Amino acid sequence: MKVTVVGAGAVGATTADNIARRELCEELVLLDIKEGLAEGKALDMTQTAALLGFDTKITGSTSDYSKTKGSDVVVITSGLPRKPGMTREELIGTNANIVKGVTQNILQYSPDAIIVVISNPMDTMTYLTLQSSGVAKNKIIGMGGILDSARFKCYLSMALNCSPNDLNAIVIGGHGDTTMIPLIRYATWNSVPVTEFLSAEQQQKIVADTMVGGATLTKLIGTSAWYAPGAAGAALVESIVRDEKKLFSCCVSLDGEYGQKDICLGVPVVLGKNGWEKIVDYKLNGDEQAAFNKSADAVRNMNDVLKML
Repeated sequence: MKVTVVGAGAVGATTADNIARRELCEELVLLDIKEGLAEGKALDMTQTAALLGFDTKITGSTSDYSKTKGSDVVVITSGLPRKPGMTREELIGTNANIVKGVTQNILQYSPDAIIVVISNPMDTMTYLTLQSSGVAKNKIIGMGGILDSARFKCYLSMALNCSPNDLNAIVIGGHGDTTMIPLIRYATWNSVPVTEFLSAEQQQKIVADTMVGGATLTKLIGTSAWYAPGAAGAALVESIVRDEKKLFSCCVSLDGEYGQKDICLGVPVVLGKNGWEKIVDYKLNGDEQAAFNKSADAVRNMNDVLKML
């Protein structure tokens, strides 16, 4: 099994580090356009192998896509990170050209690869990758919903003073501060609805905090987060390479599901060796469906920017 991570910045390197530590593949390639960056980080990670007990072979490359040949899964993290006050929408112009170029280069050497998109704005970059690649839709997956759901569980665990591992909670919709939809009605604490333990005010705060989870971190540290995004990217890769059939919220192409077409948006999907294998219908109520439709409208507005590039 071979996995490539394109982009050796904070998110890409953290994704690669998690993949290596968990031995999700025999060979891991880290690629970047900055001279020596990927090679240096790959060597640094390799030097942890004797301390952490993994045997993954890690190779760094500066723009040499031939080293990615035969990759089963490719994770794209390339692009500019968000700065304080910057929206994901403002990143479209620059990151669209980067992601499109990366995709073309990857498919030249790994035409059968499953592509995981982390680059922002993630929903639009996932849609661009699908439209420009010609790859089957089940092999193009945006990571955002996994990260948003993890943040949702984090805020729920803080409010409930419980382990986040005892929680099931999911976020659907767009991967944006105003487009994501934390489904608190479906959130459970060891099978018991969390709404039985939280006041309406607490629930509203948890939802609001989740929706600005990324912006909160950007304001605190001056750039986009990387620990949780890296862990989320690795979790997605793990479900694919180990054929785990895990149910995650991921950005995928919709063709009538949840009432939407010609868009990539976060919905619950089963992940396995073939990519995303099926979409699970959560039976949204009227308010949730309205919020999902509004989210889709906002993402379509971002997608429309691609037509002007």
